[in-house]
Amino acid sequence: MIRTPRPTVEAILGVLPELGPHARDAVILHPTRGEPGPHDSSIGGPLLWPGDEPWPECAEPDETDPDGEPATAMVPVAQIFRHDAPGPWWPDGVDLLQILWCPNEHWDAPDQQAEGGPVVALRWRRAADVTGPPTTPPPPSRHEEDGYLPQACTITAEPVTDFPFRDELPEELQPRLEELVRATGDGGDVITRLAGWKLGGWPTWHLNQPRVFTCDDCGTAMTLLFTAASDIETDVVVGRSGDLRVFTCPADHRHPFQADLH
Repeated sequence: MIRTPRPTVEAILGVLPELGPHARDAVILHPTRGEPGPHDSSIGGPLLWPGDEPWPECAEPDETDPDGEPATAMVPVAQIFRHDAPGPWWPDGVDLLQILWCPNEHWDAPDQQAEGGPVVALRWRRAADVTGPPTTPPPPSRHEEDGYLPQACTITAEPVTDFPFRDELPEELQPRLEELVRATGDGGDVITRLAGWKLGGWPTWHLNQPRVFTCDDCGTAMTLLFTAASDIETDVVVGRSGDLRVFTCPADHRHPFQADLH
């Protein structure tokens, strides 16, 4: 099916300039099956991991073992270098983001994790601090059959400007945005909540109403850091073919993050 292309940001703001203050930078991470190395940005590829740092494990109860025993190694989900995806989400002095998860569903997940999804771990690093030979991660001792073992993919980063879902805007702007979305011509929404593997931007809301996550440490409204999308290329399926999103505190990246499955 031929989809209506997204209008340029200039065209969108030309029709609805009030959207400007709500725009967010984002980077779409287009995956392609490949053989990335530990010094490459990737999905499901090897991580640039310090040899003296223990590999993260998950001992939370999950669908494959109600006791979470033995603890299972987490698997690489994404590695992103700052030079490939610059944006406001990078803390000072950090140039490498690594995301891992336990490849099992957890229906009694810890507070910051997504109910019914994989337990997530984040690492922020300076790549220059990681020296020595590449670390070979241990295989998970147990894992779901499908969905949570990403296939190794290189990524092509596409910087974009993202706009929020209608219900996250002031009430007076909502009907005008709805009219603009209808004007794209194919019944879909190519204006807001750009889909796919993504850094930054606005979250998709497929099944429920938008909500605001607040930081447990300081009460600041959290912003979207990362989206893992269900797709064929990476062989990832989360939730009901939806997204797993990671929200972080813009005041301090060291504050606890919040994972959400949608």
